[in-house]
Amino acid sequence: MATNKSTIEMPRVKLGNQGLELLKELPRDKIQLATKFGIFKIEPTKVTVKGTPEYARSCCEGSLKRLGVDYIDLYYIHRIDTTVPIEDTMEELKKMVEEGKIKYIGLSEANADTIRRAHAVHPITALQMEYSLWTREIEDELIPLCRELGIGIVPYSPVGRGFFGGKAIKEQLPANSFLQLNPRFTGENLTKNKNIYDRVEAIAEKHGCSTAQLALAWVLHQGNDVVPIPGTTKIKNLEENVNSVNVKLTKEEIEEISNAVPLDEVAGSKINEALLLVSWKFANTPPKNSNRSS
Repeated sequence: MATNKSTIEMPRVKLGNQGLELLKELPRDKIQLATKFGIFKIEPTKVTVKGTPEYARSCCEGSLKRLGVDYIDLYYIHRIDTTVPIEDTMEELKKMVEEGKIKYIGLSEANADTIRRAHAVHPITALQMEYSLWTREIEDELIPLCRELGIGIVPYSPVGRGFFGGKAIKEQLPANSFLQLNPRFTGENLTKNKNIYDRVEAIAEKHGCSTAQLALAWVLHQGNDVVPIPGTTKIKNLEENVNSVNVKLTKEEIEEISNAVPLDEVAGSKINEALLLVSWKFANTPPKNSNRSS
């Protein structure tokens, strides 16, 4: 789909205050801006998601005002509100597309049923999901579905939440790091997962690249419709991530890397329980006809 391609190939940078100032100075048509809504509150043991039409609109209009722009190129539903039919949320977003406030609509952490129902209201351009060497659960159902419907795939945490960059292996995690709450980075799980890191590191050395670059290259080689969004706060890591596109892999090398990370050997859940409960596996929404507005 042409609409998917034009959105999915955009460069991705998280905007801080300096970025907002820069945004005002650059030609708007040269920038493709993505943002999202849906997570209402994060508490230690609970994440509250809100996807009502009224909230969707207020968040979008609030983002437009804060960013100082007239429209958002790609607007994601960040997490799925399981109390609201997805059709209700999508119909409001569709109105905002028609009003020119949004160009394209994306989903994040949505299951197959939600994706199909949302896509029936208005075409979905991108699906943002966690996807990396050690988190591949979307391969069996969601990736094929996206390709059936012409939806781009945007993997977040493509370096395994920093694991394949050496977080907790080559360097100590800060005391306040979110990863301290991640089961894969703690205790006996981390000890077991170090064996996985060591195997990937050995392959990276053969390719003359870093482990992070190899992990990103593996994701990039999963298809032209797969565009990962690695995050970093350091220019050095940003440059390293960008250069991962220069790591070329054959089909046999991709298989070798995959085999170095057997999923049944990965120790620990990918995220803590509070976040797990708002992930795609628990993202069913009620039928449209059960809603008060039906």
